[in-house]
Amino acid sequence: MNRLTQVAAGALLSASALMSTSAYAEGEVSYNIGFASEYYFRGIKQKDSSASAGIDYENGGFYIGTWAADVGDGLEVDGYFGYGIETESGFSASLGFTGYYYTGEFDDTYEEINLNLGYSWVGLEYSVGEWDGFGNEADYDFLALTIDPGNGFYGTYGTFGDDFDGDYFEVGYGTTIAELDIGIALIVSSDELSDELDSDGDPEESEAIVFTIGKTF
Repeated sequence: MNRLTQVAAGALLSASALMSTSAYAEGEVSYNIGFASEYYFRGIKQKDSSASAGIDYENGGFYIGTWAADVGDGLEVDGYFGYGIETESGFSASLGFTGYYYTGEFDDTYEEINLNLGYSWVGLEYSVGEWDGFGNEADYDFLALTIDPGNGFYGTYGTFGDDFDGDYFEVGYGTTIAELDIGIALIVSSDELSDELDSDGDPEESEAIVFTIGKTF
C-alpha cells in the first residue's frame, strides 16, 4: 500500500519520487517514476525490487491522483483525493480518502480516510479504514509520527490498531543527485508486521535496509 500525497517520509516510495509540475487548468500536474530495492509500506514488506509510477493534480489545496506499483502477482493501484491547507506560521492540515486496489490476488481492497497535521518539522497522520479481507472484512486504524528537520534525514514511528496490530520504526535519508532522487532507509518492524520467522517457525522482529531512486519526466 502506498500513495503520493502530503504525507512525506512515512511512505518510503513516496519519498523516493521526485516531483515536477506544469501548469494545467490553473493547477499543477506532476508525474513520477520510482524503483525500490524492497517495497515496504507502513512497516510491511510488499515485494522485493518494485517499480512504480504515478500522476497527481493539485489546485488551491485540492489534490487528486493515482499511483501504481509492481507487487509480483499483478499491480497495486492506488487512488486518492483530498484537501489541504498550510499557513505562513508553518502549520499544515489535510483531510482525504485513499483506496488501495489490486489487479491480482496479492491482497484485497483497502479504503480509508486520512487526517494529516503538521507543524514545522513534525507531522502526524491518523488513518481509519476497512479491509475487504477476501470476504472477511476487518476494520483498522493507523497512527504515525514523523520527524523531518528538512536536511534530508527523517524518522517515523507508526502503529496499527483496531482489528490490526503491530508497529514499526523507520529512519532514512534522501537527497538529489544529477536530477535523481536517491534514498536509503532502515526499517524495523514488530513480529506482527514481519515476514521473518525464528527457528521455531514463529514470527519475529525484522530489519531491512531499503534503497530507492526516483525521477520526473
